[in-house]
Amino acid sequence: MAKIGTQKTITVEGIDYVLQHPGTREQTRIQDRFLGEGGAFSTEKAAEEMFKHIIVEPKVSFDYFDEHDGFEEVLKEAMNFLRIGK
Repeated sequence: MAKIGTQKTITVEGIDYVLQHPGTREQTRIQDRFLGEGGAFSTEKAAEEMFKHIIVEPKVSFDYFDEHDGFEEVLKEAMNFLRIGK
């Protein structure tokens, strides 16, 4: 089954979020950009990549999550979806 373009809707704190898979090559590129100084995982960079490439509706940002609950859960779901594509 093709991953690219596959969508999943999750509901967190009563808000529906649509996740969309970018395909295997872009998945790899995104995961490479998660790395911070010294090659350590960066939650901030991971979140920015999820906001930009995976969470397609509604458009979200750190500012969005200052006004809405569920940041941790949405981020976890988006990263899981990127990794396994479902």
